[in-house]
Amino acid sequence: RDEFGPAWKDVDGNGCDTRNDILRRDLRSVTTRRGDECIVLTGELTDPYTTRIVRFNRERNASGVQIDHVIPLADAWRTGAAEWPEEKRIEFANDPENLLAVEGSINQQKSDQDAAEWLPPNKQAQCPYVARQVGLKARYGLWVEPAEAEAMRAVLQTCPDQPPLGLTPSN
Repeated sequence: RDEFGPAWKDVDGNGCDTRNDILRRDLRSVTTRRGDECIVLTGELTDPYTTRIVRFNRERNASGVQIDHVIPLADAWRTGAAEWPEEKRIEFANDPENLLAVEGSINQQKSDQDAAEWLPPNKQAQCPYVARQVGLKARYGLWVEPAEAEAMRAVLQTCPDQPPLGLTPSN
């Protein structure tokens, strides 16, 4: 994790860190700190991996909603990122395409596992999840381990119309 730079930089130059950008993007009914519109205080998340509703409250339980790296940083490191310059690792760690707000416990369960070891429990989330991983690995030149490739193929065979990067037509 340390090799990917300081956590949650402001890579898009909007004055807000990436974590708060993702919370604002993925939560509904967001409230922000008075005088600092960057800091998300509360909101509601429909977890993309489980479809459970999670209420985020920074003061009561900030870790109840976490930001998942769709391709975990440790997996990226093992599959090519160790060779990248620091700037590219920082870009990857803060790439909004690789980040999703998710329920904290599911993010802990996933940890740094690849698609051969972990898939979203919600079957309908598996195609977009794997497609996003494939798209990101291709974009960043990361390789895919044989067991991971087999798991990815098995999922993607169930959804031949899945758009690249896991995007849905409404994205």
